[in-house]
Amino acid sequence: MIEPDYWRQLDLISAEQLDFPIALIGAGGIGSPLALALAKMGCKRLALYDPDTVEAHNLPNQMYRLSDIGRPKVAALAELLTDFAPLQLDVRQERVEAQTLRGVVLSGVDSMASRSGIWQGCVRYRAGIPLYVDARMGAEVCRVLTVNPVDPDEVRAYEATLHTDDDAAEDACTAQAIIYNTFAVAALVANQVKRYARGEPLERDVIFDLATLTLLKGDQM
Repeated sequence: MIEPDYWRQLDLISAEQLDFPIALIGAGGIGSPLALALAKMGCKRLALYDPDTVEAHNLPNQMYRLSDIGRPKVAALAELLTDFAPLQLDVRQERVEAQTLRGVVLSGVDSMASRSGIWQGCVRYRAGIPLYVDARMGAEVCRVLTVNPVDPDEVRAYEATLHTDDDAAEDACTAQAIIYNTFAVAALVANQVKRYARGEPLERDVIFDLATLTLLKGDQM
């Protein structure tokens, strides 16, 4: 079997350094390009969670093909990933609410209610999760929040960013997502995974506004 040759990235990250479990919640505008980035980087063990099926309006800003319409997102994404790289996939067509998750957990869901549910039901003060990354996106802005879920100070800082969907800024239906922003947020999260794997400092809060080309960073972990 032909294996990818990672020599061009070895001074940045090796596939061996990325051999730890990763749970990716959401296989849509954030999760689908992020899964592809992780597979291409050399991540070996990836669990995919998403209850939805592919619809026509998903095609412009997600990694799905015309032939995927009507299929479960996780199944279509798993097929795509295995065309690019060999990896162990745990595919689950389900909503994450109270499951036991292990390893690095990456969230790419599309509502604050889902974020709060995942945090309270699966992540907060769970010893088996050394790192949690919550990616958010709207129009041309993306935000990546990174937290050690057993550190009380980081827990408090993260929980200050949680609010209801009613309090969230709402983009017009025709200005919610575009493919270059999905690539941008996937790149930011993948970089955090690389930093974690190499023991490098992690950025707790990163906001990237593509409309103004502004990058804002919070405290490092």
